Amino acid sequence: MLSRIYGAALHGIDALRVAVEVDIASGLPETFMVGRPQGAVRESKVRIRAALRNCGYPFPYQRITINLAPADVRKEGSGYDLPMAVGIAAAQGAVVSSRLGDCLMVGELSLDGAVKPVRGALSIAAAVKREGLAGLILPRANGAEAAVVQDIEVYGVESLAEVVDFLNGDREIEPMRVDLARLFHSHSVHDADLSDVRGQPHVKRALEVAAAGSHNVLLMGPPGSGKTMLAKRLATVLPDLTLPEALETTKIHSVAGVLNGRSLVAVRPFRAPHHTISDAGLVGGGTVPKPGEVSLAHNGVLFLDEAPEFRRNVLEVLRQPLEDGRITLARAAGSIDYPASFMLVAAMNPCPCGFFADPQKECRCTPMQIARYRSRVSGPLLDRIDIQVEVPAVAYEALASRAPGEPSEAVRDRVNQARRVQVERFGERGIHANAHMSARDVRRYCRVDAAAEQLLENAINRLGLSARAYVRILKVGRTIADLAGTETIQSAHVAEAIQYRSLDRPLV
Repeated sequence: MLSRIYGAALHGIDALRVAVEVDIASGLPETFMVGRPQGAVRESKVRIRAALRNCGYPFPYQRITINLAPADVRKEGSGYDLPMAVGIAAAQGAVVSSRLGDCLMVGELSLDGAVKPVRGALSIAAAVKREGLAGLILPRANGAEAAVVQDIEVYGVESLAEVVDFLNGDREIEPMRVDLARLFHSHSVHDADLSDVRGQPHVKRALEVAAAGSHNVLLMGPPGSGKTMLAKRLATVLPDLTLPEALETTKIHSVAGVLNGRSLVAVRPFRAPHHTISDAGLVGGGTVPKPGEVSLAHNGVLFLDEAPEFRRNVLEVLRQPLEDGRITLARAAGSIDYPASFMLVAAMNPCPCGFFADPQKECRCTPMQIARYRSRVSGPLLDRIDIQVEVPAVAYEALASRAPGEPSEAVRDRVNQARRVQVERFGERGIHANAHMSARDVRRYCRVDAAAEQLLENAINRLGLSARAYVRILKVGRTIADLAGTETIQSAHVAEAIQYRSLDRPLV
């Protein structure tokens, strides 16, 4: 007998419908799987046999052929256990429901028939809606995540027997529902706040400018000055995450298996990989490439603490995603694109000992050692960092002060207003922030008054700023002007932008 069930294969952050065809025929008892099954898929026949027996269904001692179509797509993971087990039961006549062609199923089976959670439930639910299927049967643990997709029936199950009874009409399962607006609101809570940081008003201002224009940031200061604490709070002042952005971010985290019980990512992610990470861990990799840290930071912040300690090849792979907002992973099995539009925040000491130009502690590093240390972060990578700000040690008066700092919400309101101005300015061109302007956009939108023009000329001539720094200053100046609500970039805006080019100045 022949049966056909629908499963799903993950491809990037999307899912494809897979037809699971099961044929039982006379012959020696053996199970054949075709359609490019890999690893855990090939091993599933052992789990399926035990699950069917322990749920009271016979396992046929005949020739079983399982075809996973389309055959040119690699099938990875344990999510095919449930559709294959139901397919074998249906081929023996244990499942007679007409719902088989209307539903898609995913789930891993334990030996006692329990259905265990899988990765990518949100992507699979989106595929069900796109394919026009009536519903999705999946582990109950994944139900809330999949129910975020509206206009499909999501059935959360806990065992193989429950699925068979439901398909035969012997059991009713209520479709899972979520209040998307309420869920989004309840999850959009930050654990940290900018008011937690004592002192460093100029660094807080730099982070506000960075958030308003989506500018990448380099924080440079001695150990213990608060660089990590400040970086962690940048995500709390970024513009509010929209629902489409939240769904896309949740897809990435779901495919990577790092949702940690959440059904929706409603705040901008903050990722801080250790400096020992490999280039594959940062951008993604594997036989079937999975998202790396740059994709997990999509729509949020990627923080590189002690940036010079990262291996040179690891830092250099950031250049493509910083430029394109996407990362392309090419493997023998095929090429996959992952979203990777993030704000980069890098932190470093000013020298190997960390106390260069510190008024309290003496630096023992030679100019050669300092130059070698700073050169670990390459010029092409620095070229993509608009704001470079010094973070000095915090004075005791600031640490002991009990005066409340400005909360993240107040800063975020100003950032949201500046972003709205930028969206209106660029219209339908696909640019949402000043940092993404091209050279033509800079010439068109970054008009400066006479005093600002003179200040720029003096800065370039006296400080020896490069053409690269000139463009960065104009972009940052445009953002400062947007925060101030002015159309023309004024001298005060240019002066502040020049202060954010610490590494363009000579060592003193």
